[in-house]
Amino acid sequence: MANSPQRTDPRVLRTRQFLKEALVELMEEMSIEKITVNRLAQRAQINRVTFYLHYRDIPDMLEKMADDMAEEVLEVVRDDTDPMEAAQEEKWPMLERLLVHIAENAKFYKIVLTSRKSTIFTDRLFKLMADIISARVESRVTAHDASEVTVQRDIAVWYGSAALIGTIIAWLREDMPYTPQYLARQITSLRAN
Repeated sequence: MANSPQRTDPRVLRTRQFLKEALVELMEEMSIEKITVNRLAQRAQINRVTFYLHYRDIPDMLEKMADDMAEEVLEVVRDDTDPMEAAQEEKWPMLERLLVHIAENAKFYKIVLTSRKSTIFTDRLFKLMADIISARVESRVTAHDASEVTVQRDIAVWYGSAALIGTIIAWLREDMPYTPQYLARQITSLRAN
Protein backbone atom coordinates (compact mmCIF):
# COMPACT_ATOMS: atom_id res chain seq x y z
CA MET A 1 0.00 0.00 0.00
CA ALA A 2 1.45 3.35 -1.04
CA ASN A 3 1.73 6.17 1.45
CA SER A 4 -0.72 8.95 0.73
CA PRO A 5 0.36 12.56 1.31
CA GLN A 6 -0.42 13.83 4.78
CA ARG A 7 -3.51 16.01 4.90
CA THR A 8 -3.65 18.99 7.20
CA ASP A 9 -6.52 19.01 9.67
CA PRO A 10 -9.25 21.38 8.40
CA ARG A 11 -9.36 23.05 11.83
CA VAL A 12 -5.67 23.95 11.48
CA LEU A 13 -6.27 25.38 8.01
CA ARG A 14 -9.26 27.37 9.28
CA THR A 15 -7.29 28.78 12.23
CA ARG A 16 -4.42 29.79 9.95
CA GLN A 17 -6.89 31.45 7.58
CA PHE A 18 -8.43 33.41 10.50
CA LEU A 19 -4.94 34.52 11.54
CA LYS A 20 -4.00 35.50 7.99
CA GLU A 21 -7.19 37.54 7.53
CA ALA A 22 -6.71 39.18 10.93
CA LEU A 23 -3.10 40.08 10.10
CA VAL A 24 -4.09 41.61 6.76
CA GLU A 25 -6.81 43.65 8.48
CA LEU A 26 -4.36 44.87 11.11
CA MET A 27 -1.76 45.72 8.44
CA GLU A 28 -4.41 47.95 6.84
CA GLU A 29 -4.80 49.81 10.13
CA MET A 30 -1.25 50.02 11.48
CA SER A 31 2.39 49.35 10.76
CA ILE A 32 3.63 45.79 11.14
CA GLU A 33 5.85 46.73 14.11
CA LYS A 34 2.78 47.70 16.16
CA ILE A 35 1.02 44.37 15.62
CA THR A 36 1.36 42.13 18.65
CA VAL A 37 0.44 38.50 19.08
CA ASN A 38 -2.21 39.54 21.61
CA ARG A 39 -3.77 42.01 19.19
CA LEU A 40 -3.64 39.49 16.34
CA ALA A 41 -5.15 36.66 18.40
CA GLN A 42 -7.89 38.96 19.62
CA ARG A 43 -8.72 40.06 16.05
CA ALA A 44 -8.72 36.43 14.85
CA GLN A 45 -10.93 35.51 17.82
CA ILE A 46 -8.60 32.81 18.99
CA ASN A 47 -6.64 32.22 22.16
CA ARG A 48 -3.10 33.62 22.22
CA VAL A 49 -1.79 30.13 23.04
CA THR A 50 -3.41 28.86 19.82
CA PHE A 51 -1.30 31.32 17.84
CA TYR A 52 1.84 29.76 19.30
CA LEU A 53 0.71 26.31 18.22
CA HIS A 54 1.07 27.55 14.64
CA TYR A 55 3.84 30.19 14.68
CA ARG A 56 6.79 31.22 16.85
CA ASP A 57 6.08 34.93 16.44
CA ILE A 58 4.81 37.51 13.92
CA PRO A 59 7.96 37.34 11.72
CA ASP A 60 7.62 33.54 11.56
CA MET A 61 3.98 33.95 10.52
CA LEU A 62 4.98 36.44 7.81
CA GLU A 63 7.66 34.04 6.56
CA LYS A 64 5.20 31.16 6.34
CA MET A 65 2.58 33.36 4.68
CA ALA A 66 5.18 34.42 2.10
CA ASP A 67 6.02 30.76 1.48
CA ASP A 68 2.33 29.98 1.01
CA MET A 69 1.95 32.94 -1.35
CA ALA A 70 4.92 31.77 -3.43
CA GLU A 71 3.46 28.25 -3.65
CA GLU A 72 0.07 29.61 -4.72
CA VAL A 73 1.63 31.86 -7.36
CA LEU A 74 3.75 28.99 -8.65
CA GLU A 75 0.64 26.82 -8.97
CA VAL A 76 -1.17 29.60 -10.84
CA VAL A 77 1.63 30.30 -13.30
CA ARG A 78 2.72 26.70 -13.77
CA ASP A 79 2.78 26.26 -17.51
CA ASP A 80 2.18 22.91 -19.14
CA THR A 81 3.49 24.05 -22.53
CA ASP A 82 6.98 23.36 -23.76
CA PRO A 83 9.30 26.30 -22.85
CA MET A 84 10.74 26.26 -26.39
CA GLU A 85 7.24 26.64 -27.84
CA ALA A 86 6.37 29.41 -25.40
CA ALA A 87 9.56 31.32 -26.25
CA GLN A 88 8.86 31.06 -29.95
CA GLU A 89 5.25 32.20 -29.58
CA GLU A 90 6.35 35.32 -27.66
CA LYS A 91 3.21 35.03 -25.56
CA TRP A 92 2.97 34.65 -21.85
CA PRO A 93 -0.45 33.23 -20.91
CA MET A 94 0.83 32.64 -17.40
CA LEU A 95 0.96 36.43 -16.94
CA GLU A 96 -2.79 36.63 -17.40
CA ARG A 97 -3.32 33.76 -14.94
CA LEU A 98 -1.06 35.54 -12.44
CA LEU A 99 -2.94 38.83 -12.78
CA VAL A 100 -6.33 37.11 -12.46
CA HIS A 101 -5.11 35.40 -9.27
CA ILE A 102 -3.86 38.70 -7.86
CA ALA A 103 -7.15 40.43 -8.75
CA GLU A 104 -9.13 37.65 -7.04
CA ASN A 105 -7.03 38.16 -3.91
CA ALA A 106 -6.60 41.92 -4.29
CA LYS A 107 -7.03 42.86 -0.65
CA PHE A 108 -4.26 40.50 0.45
CA TYR A 109 -1.85 41.44 -2.34
CA LYS A 110 -2.49 45.16 -2.04
CA ILE A 111 -1.61 45.09 1.65
CA VAL A 112 1.38 42.75 1.53
CA LEU A 113 2.99 44.05 -1.66
CA THR A 114 2.59 47.74 -0.94
CA SER A 115 3.74 47.62 2.69
CA ARG A 116 6.96 49.58 3.00
CA LYS A 117 7.79 48.11 6.40
CA SER A 118 7.64 44.44 5.41
CA THR A 119 9.23 43.57 2.10
CA ILE A 120 9.20 39.79 2.59
CA PHE A 121 6.28 39.29 0.19
CA THR A 122 7.69 41.56 -2.52
CA ASP A 123 11.12 39.97 -2.16
CA ARG A 124 9.66 36.46 -2.39
CA LEU A 125 7.57 37.38 -5.45
CA PHE A 126 10.61 39.05 -7.03
CA LYS A 127 12.67 35.86 -6.61
CA LEU A 128 9.88 33.70 -7.99
CA MET A 129 9.40 35.96 -11.02
CA ALA A 130 13.19 36.11 -11.53
CA ASP A 131 13.30 32.31 -11.63
CA ILE A 132 10.44 32.14 -14.13
CA ILE A 133 11.90 34.90 -16.31
CA SER A 134 15.33 33.29 -16.09
CA ALA A 135 13.92 30.03 -17.45
CA ARG A 136 12.23 31.93 -20.29
CA VAL A 137 15.41 33.85 -21.11
CA GLU A 138 17.35 30.59 -21.10
CA SER A 139 14.85 28.95 -23.46
CA ARG A 140 14.98 32.01 -25.71
CA VAL A 141 18.79 31.84 -25.83
CA THR A 142 18.57 28.13 -26.65
CA ALA A 143 16.00 28.81 -29.37
CA HIS A 144 18.16 31.51 -30.99
CA ASP A 145 21.80 31.80 -31.78
CA ALA A 146 23.55 32.94 -28.58
CA SER A 147 25.47 35.54 -30.60
CA GLU A 148 22.15 37.30 -31.36
CA VAL A 149 21.49 37.92 -27.67
CA THR A 150 22.73 41.42 -26.80
CA VAL A 151 21.54 41.83 -23.22
CA GLN A 152 23.36 40.12 -20.38
CA ARG A 153 21.14 37.36 -18.98
CA ASP A 154 21.15 38.51 -15.33
CA ILE A 155 20.36 42.10 -16.34
CA ALA A 156 17.41 40.91 -18.45
CA VAL A 157 16.12 38.89 -15.48
CA TRP A 158 16.52 41.77 -13.01
CA TYR A 159 14.85 44.21 -15.37
CA GLY A 160 11.99 41.89 -16.29
CA SER A 161 11.26 40.95 -12.67
CA ALA A 162 11.45 44.50 -11.34
CA ALA A 163 9.33 45.90 -14.18
CA LEU A 164 6.66 43.24 -13.76
CA ILE A 165 6.43 43.52 -9.98
CA GLY A 166 6.55 47.31 -10.12
CA THR A 167 3.69 47.30 -12.63
CA ILE A 168 1.64 44.92 -10.48
CA ILE A 169 2.20 47.07 -7.38
CA ALA A 170 1.22 50.26 -9.25
CA TRP A 171 -1.87 48.48 -10.62
CA LEU A 172 -2.88 47.46 -7.09
CA ARG A 173 -2.22 50.94 -5.66
CA GLU A 174 -4.44 52.43 -8.36
CA ASP A 175 -7.22 49.97 -7.43
CA MET A 176 -6.77 47.87 -10.59
CA PRO A 177 -8.15 50.29 -13.21
CA TYR A 178 -7.56 47.68 -15.95
CA THR A 179 -8.73 44.09 -16.19
CA PRO A 180 -6.09 41.41 -15.74
CA GLN A 181 -6.55 40.40 -19.38
CA TYR A 182 -6.02 43.95 -20.68
CA LEU A 183 -3.00 44.53 -18.45
CA ALA A 184 -1.46 41.20 -19.55
CA ARG A 185 -1.89 42.19 -23.22
CA GLN A 186 -0.33 45.60 -22.56
CA ILE A 187 2.67 44.13 -20.73
CA THR A 188 3.11 41.55 -23.50
CA SER A 189 3.00 44.38 -26.06
CA LEU A 190 5.71 46.25 -24.15
CA ARG A 191 7.89 43.16 -24.16
CA ALA A 192 7.51 42.83 -27.93
CA ASN A 193 8.84 46.36 -28.56
